[in-house]
Amino acid sequence: MTDLSHRIEAKRDELIALTQDLICIPTLNPPGENYRAICDYLHRRLSARGFACELVRAVGAPGDSDRYPRWNLVARREGARPGDCVHFNSHHDVVEIGKGWTRDPFGAELDGDRIYGRGACDMKGGLAASIIAAEAFLEAHPNHAGAVEISATADEESGGYGGVAYLAREGWFAPERVQHVIIPEPLNKDRICLGHRGGWWAEIETKGEIAHGSMPFLGDCAVRHMGAVLAAFEERLFPAMAARHTEMPVVPEGARSSTMNINAIHGGQPENPPDFDGLPAHCVPDSCRIVIDRRFLIEETVEGVRDEVIGLLDDLKARRENFDYEIRELNRVIPSMTDRDAPVVRTVTEAIREELGLEASYVASPGSYDQKHIDRIGKLKNCIAYGPGVLELAHKPDEWVGVTDMIDSARVMGRSLERLLLPS
Repeated sequence: MTDLSHRIEAKRDELIALTQDLICIPTLNPPGENYRAICDYLHRRLSARGFACELVRAVGAPGDSDRYPRWNLVARREGARPGDCVHFNSHHDVVEIGKGWTRDPFGAELDGDRIYGRGACDMKGGLAASIIAAEAFLEAHPNHAGAVEISATADEESGGYGGVAYLAREGWFAPERVQHVIIPEPLNKDRICLGHRGGWWAEIETKGEIAHGSMPFLGDCAVRHMGAVLAAFEERLFPAMAARHTEMPVVPEGARSSTMNINAIHGGQPENPPDFDGLPAHCVPDSCRIVIDRRFLIEETVEGVRDEVIGLLDDLKARRENFDYEIRELNRVIPSMTDRDAPVVRTVTEAIREELGLEASYVASPGSYDQKHIDRIGKLKNCIAYGPGVLELAHKPDEWVGVTDMIDSARVMGRSLERLLLPS
């Protein structure tokens, strides 16, 4: 074990405490709570260790408001001589709590080797591991070349437009200032994530005509029309997607095919508040809406994905009496893949071999993450995801991250810094 690895192992208690502190700040998105609090916490820590820190608000980004400002932190530590910049990017926001927890979602309970809490694996454990790795490297090698940069960014869970996308547009990921990016998403400590599938999100509305519920024949039920849409998806679209397979190394296996999730459905009268105990009015619904979340393969095009859905809807319009619809695109993400021979991939591959005695496996993510913005907006291709945690635990109740996995990932990150910023 190298001197740097020993330093990281010695920081186990510090890593646990840092991870717990981060989990205990409930950075829920939506709506975007406590973003400034977590950035201020990291600012205090990293500036005390010699990092030049800058708080960046994504003014005008989706969701940014005076009540819920989209705050990001970028911290940079320059070396003793010119060289590359290695950037660790982690998102600081977490998803809703959801039901089914047996532990305090923001209690950061340590039980054996596990720390529990919302965001533990996705991805405050990865953020903490990268900080410990960077700090240990700087202690061991104060005369390194280049620069080490750490960012904690907003809104990855809702697309990253108030975080990495904004920073990329402002030049923070320009290839002349940053050369290597590692995103510590939870993909397992022996796996390197090269990229992700694409995504297309849309809202579909079916139209109807309101009438008295006792005489539905005088109206036109939009919910029934939506039922026909869902039936067409089941009969035609889902089987077609399941038959498509990608050469991307997507995990888990089910994501090697195209997929679609019906994210939400709303029809007729809005839901009543919990304290309302009255009865519903008797009306035929004149509108029904669904939101679809379509994940597609690098072999597909976003235009083809869109046209496939519109084709099904147009077919229904031609065949079904009084059927009418509107469709509104909400967002699109193009698949992203880093070349396996890219410098950061080769570096982390060797670090995994040296530190863990394992051969790295190469995967792609079923869902998108902030690599898309670094790639498409920042024009920086030398980017991967590598970090501690089990992907399948993300967004689940009783989410946890393993302390040993964080230590091991931090050792790999630290060794990667040595390979990139020290003389060969």
